[in-house]
This record gives sequence, structure tokens and C-alpha cells, in this order.
Amino acid sequence: MKLLIRPAPEVAIKSKPVRRQQMRRLAQNIRKLLTQLDGRIQVDAAWDRVNADVPDDLGLAGPVVDILQRTPGISTIQEIATFPLISMDEIAERARWAFAERLRGKTFAVRVKRHGDHGFSSSELARHVGSVLLGETAARGVDLKKPDVTVRLEVAPAYYVIAHRRHKGLGGYPLGSVESVMTLMSGGFDSSVAAYLMLRRGVRSHFLFFNLGGTAHETGVRQVVHYIWQRYGGSHSAKFISVPFDGVVAEIMRSVSDRHWGVVLKRQMLRAAADLGAQNNAGALVTGDAVAQVSSQTLSNLAVIDRASDQVVLRPLIAMDKEQIIRIAARIGTEPFARTMPEYCGVISRRPATRARLDRVELDETGMDPAVLESALAARDECAVSRLMDSVTTPESVELVRTPAVDDIVIDLRHPTEGASAPLHLTNNEVVKIPFYELAESLHTLNADQQYLLYCDRGMMSQLHAGHMRAEGHTNIKVYAPGR
Repeated sequence: MKLLIRPAPEVAIKSKPVRRQQMRRLAQNIRKLLTQLDGRIQVDAAWDRVNADVPDDLGLAGPVVDILQRTPGISTIQEIATFPLISMDEIAERARWAFAERLRGKTFAVRVKRHGDHGFSSSELARHVGSVLLGETAARGVDLKKPDVTVRLEVAPAYYVIAHRRHKGLGGYPLGSVESVMTLMSGGFDSSVAAYLMLRRGVRSHFLFFNLGGTAHETGVRQVVHYIWQRYGGSHSAKFISVPFDGVVAEIMRSVSDRHWGVVLKRQMLRAAADLGAQNNAGALVTGDAVAQVSSQTLSNLAVIDRASDQVVLRPLIAMDKEQIIRIAARIGTEPFARTMPEYCGVISRRPATRARLDRVELDETGMDPAVLESALAARDECAVSRLMDSVTTPESVELVRTPAVDDIVIDLRHPTEGASAPLHLTNNEVVKIPFYELAESLHTLNADQQYLLYCDRGMMSQLHAGHMRAEGHTNIKVYAPGR
């Protein structure tokens, strides 16, 4: 299978040096991601496209297109076939052979691009191919404005290309073509969508979590960060940084007027993020703030919060409403994480200030011990996102099973998108699909006398959840780990 990959339209309007650099970056990203599937996949860059050659015997057509559709910087992916240029009749016959079944009962249009000199024009070739398809297939007719099927041909001096299928890409810029940022993650709808939008724009991101809610909250955030990075940012390395912030919260509640608790907490987070961002060459901080969504996100309060540091703060969701944000989360796959994310509400003012004044907030902060924030930063934990799930610890060790007993039921915990791309089939065992974020709600349906084996691709998420379940008294839980 040969693929013709076009960059997002914004890349095409860049100056020559910038466009050349971005096309090189796009090709590098694609090559890294696809060669992880199989080293025999060939990727080559050109001025206005990237070509990928996937050997047919690999059987990777679906996974390759799936990866490309979620790679930042790509406008379209076309499955193509290349043939030597002989005549218009030969082109029309190839097009008829390629599209006959897909045109049955549908309208179509023929689109032609030419490069070089030929004995025919683009419109002449389009009309000739169109007449053959109309007369020799079961197509319903021609519709040049809104066809059901578009037949795309590209003609060069010595060859021509037929585009069999066309897939829409993610758009944006190639990841790594813009400076890095530090994204503040709570794991909810807002921060996960903000992180995705920045990755789509080509901005490499590190992820910063301020832990207010203990290990359960951090486990959830680790899972969603790993998911976002793996799906949309896996071509580049990234860090996950967790800062224990419970001591800072306690200091705020001891020293600051309760009307300013939310604003001061955000200012403390911004100071910490700016410090860590500078250490990691981040050119900006990213938050999931949307104007007026909560009291700390009024324009007045955001202005006061931003004065806590000199770092640029980017808010990609600033003008979105919650429904828009949730729709994006559902589309990119983070909605299930956010819906079940543990919440921590330890800093709630009875009468929060919606128009805080900078001088009063700064006066409140003078009563705080600065060593508390320094201590929190010193106690931070840093981990490569690629190894994020490896570093998760479980509250109790669990047994790993390589070969299930015939009566064992395997629970596939993977996210539905992962399960669809690599279904789990066992000859002698029942496999039940319960995504990890629905496991807690499904516990009451499990038979206490039945042995269950939890399964995920790498084994870490299944061990994590099995450990928690056993700690809660579910002794009939083990982990299915066929590769261990």
C-alpha cells in the first residue's frame, strides 16, 4: 500500500525555509511512528507531500491510517496506486477497475491534477474518464458539486496516480515545529482538551500535576496524560511532573482570607509552574481556563493570577462553553477519563472574590511562609510519560496468570479504541469488555464465586486495578499477563 500524505494548508503558505523545515519535521514524526509498527515501512519527504510505502504482506493498512489520522500536521491521507502513463483510455480503464464497486448507485466527480506537458488537458482527461465510468459502471450519475464519491487522478510526465481512498487528518502543525510548553493537568474535561489542542497545533508539551487529592487522583491523571500523549504526541518525548500541594493548600487556608483562597491557590500553582517550565525550556504555560466558568476565572481574577509570574499563559479554551469542551473530549477519547476522575474540593471559599484586587491579594500572601512552596517543589516526582504507567504502584501485590484456567473469565480493561484496533480473542475463555473507567460501577455485577483475570496491553493498568480491588476484599481477582 502506498500513501500520499499532504500537510495542513497552513504549512503551504509558509516561507520556503519554514515550509522546508516543517515538512522535514512532519516526515521525521511519521517515520518514527510508523517504523515502530514495522521497520520495513518506508517514508520519504517531498516539497509538498510525504510518501509512505507499506508492504502489503504486513497487513497494517488499518493501523497505519489510524496513526496518521491522529498525527498533528496532516491534512489528508490518500491510498494511492502508481502506473506508467500510456494513454487516456488506459487511465480510464484503471479508474473503472478501481472504482466500479464503490460507484454502484452513487454519484461521482472526477478531479484531475497535471504536472508537465501532455497531449490532453486536465478537463479533457476528467471528461473522458467520467464518460467511461458513467457508461461502464452502475453509478447513479455525475455531481460536480456534492458527489458521493470523488475519483482523484494526478498525472506527471511519465506516470499517473489513482487515489483509491482519502482520509481526513488532524490538521495543525507538525509536532515539534513550535516551541515547548508546560501544560497544567487536573485530568478533567478542560485540561485534557487544552492539552490536546496544543499538541494538535504542533506544540510539544510537558505535563504538570498539582496533587491535592492523594494517590487515587494522581492515578487517574497519569492514565489520561499517558493516553493523550500516546495517541497525539507519541513522536516526541515528554515529562510528567507531580507536585504534592496539600501543604501549600494548608498554608493558604491558615494565612489567607477565605475570599482569596481560589485566586491565591492558582497564583501559587502559576509560580511553581513558571519555575518548572524554565527548568524544562518551556516557552509558555497552558491551562484549561474558560472565562467566567468558575469564580477564579473571571477576567479580573485571571488578570490577578497572571501577575504571579512573568511567564506567558496560554488558555486555548478561553471562549468555549462546557458543552463544546465535552464534545471535543468525547471525540478525542478523554471524556471517559474526565467523567470518572476523582475530584478534590479542599479550597472552596464561602464568598469567593470575583473581582479580586491585586494589592489586597498580594497583602494576603505576605502572611504565607514561602518555604512551604519551596518544599513542595523539592518533593516533586518526575517521570517520562512513555514510562508513566510503569511507575504506578499498587496497594497490594497480585498474581499474574500466563495461561488461564478454562473457567476463568477475562475482563478486557482497555479503552474501546485500543480494543477495537487489537481485539482480544481466547479459544477457551469468555472475554468481557469493561473499560477501566467503568470497572468500579460494574463490580456489583461480578460473581463472587467466579475467578476473574484483568487484562490490558502492557499489564500495568490491570495490575493497578487488581491491586485496588484485592485491597477492598475482592479475592477472586488476578491479572492475565500472557507475555510475562
